[in-house]
Amino acid sequence: MSSTKFEKFSSKVTSRVKSKEVHNMIQNELTSHLEERSQFFQKKTFSKDDADDKAIQEMGNPIIIGDNLNKLHKPKIDWILITLFVIIAGISFLPLIGGSPESIAPSSYFIGKQMIWYIIAVLIIVGGIHFFDYRKLQSLWVAFYVIGLSLLLLVLNFGKVTMGTKRWVVLGDISVDVTLLSLFLFFLAWTTILSRVKEFSSWKKQILLFFLFWTPFFFYMMLLQFVVSIIYFFCILTMIAFSRAHIKLFIWWIVTNVAACLLFIGTIINTFQNNYFYFRLLAFIDRYSDPDGEGYIYFVINDALSKAGWFGNGLDNDLNQQAFSITHTDLAFSYLVFSLGWAFGIFLCFILLVFIIRISLNAFKTKDQFGRLLVIGGAALFTVPTCWNILMGLGIVPIMGVSLPFISYGGSMLLFYATILGLTLNVYRKKDIVEFTAVKI
Repeated sequence: MSSTKFEKFSSKVTSRVKSKEVHNMIQNELTSHLEERSQFFQKKTFSKDDADDKAIQEMGNPIIIGDNLNKLHKPKIDWILITLFVIIAGISFLPLIGGSPESIAPSSYFIGKQMIWYIIAVLIIVGGIHFFDYRKLQSLWVAFYVIGLSLLLLVLNFGKVTMGTKRWVVLGDISVDVTLLSLFLFFLAWTTILSRVKEFSSWKKQILLFFLFWTPFFFYMMLLQFVVSIIYFFCILTMIAFSRAHIKLFIWWIVTNVAACLLFIGTIINTFQNNYFYFRLLAFIDRYSDPDGEGYIYFVINDALSKAGWFGNGLDNDLNQQAFSITHTDLAFSYLVFSLGWAFGIFLCFILLVFIIRISLNAFKTKDQFGRLLVIGGAALFTVPTCWNILMGLGIVPIMGVSLPFISYGGSMLLFYATILGLTLNVYRKKDIVEFTAVKI
């Protein structure tokens, strides 16, 4: 039983701490320490009241302690990461000046819509930082997983076919990228699972994990969303690598999943040999086999990059017409290099690299395993599409409809990454507040 004196002392300390979230944690730590010291003094023949007074006296002035703890547990905001986001957001409007398809609508139309999406994105980020506790997501992992699978079934049966694949569900005048939404839900579900991965040490539960992992991957491949399946694959494996899984379990996961991945990809490619993406892949391997069809875009990219120079050709150019009006989306990086030069392209790569590294480093500034995996997985969700889009813009990997995070035009993509960034900043804000949280699965 804690002494009434200890409770009064703890209350004086916590009255100086503005963050109410840490009051219980501070009170528990102070009471535990005071009781320990009181017992120590009682063994030295002090009475209970005298021992309590001695323990409190030893602790010091509660006002000073409270002020120091207030500084220590003050919610933090990563202004460096926010600044990088603002820079990237500003860059995102450059491809819309001359890279948006004028045959569909003037550039002002796309700029206006992008501004609206960014306003919503900023509201999501601010809400994620200040008005949301990421720890509440832990108990909802089953719901996230089931809803994610339901969305994939929905798009598989009722999705809009675009360029040979299904990823959109049309709701009136709004098209929603369901594959991105499902990817986000699976990411949240797996973050909880892997934060408690030691509970899955039995072979039966490992088989369950195997099916939980591969079911979404199978649906993505059925939808011919190859890059989404790759992003999902590497996101989960990255979180597994930084989870507290036993080394044998980790090696077993890597070996079996890589082998299964190769088998899945081989089977799907063999099954859909007459699909649009199959021909695009063949054109990438041998662009001269179809120079006026699927291989044409790769010649356009090579020609644009060779003419870029260090300082580019200006934003008002005809690359958009040559590149099938995707210079504001999939080929935003190619357009920016051609328009503003290799110097700007290198600068953009540097900004994106620092942005991703900053997110990754934040993962190790929290003691909460769930929060750490949430940030690590979020970093992976940024890294894979960023690398693929840049390599795609350089003609090194096939063009597969991958957006450059926060730069390519698109509302679904923008809100997807804004939510991840908001969660990342929320974890950072609470890094000195949260204790390790246990979850029952």
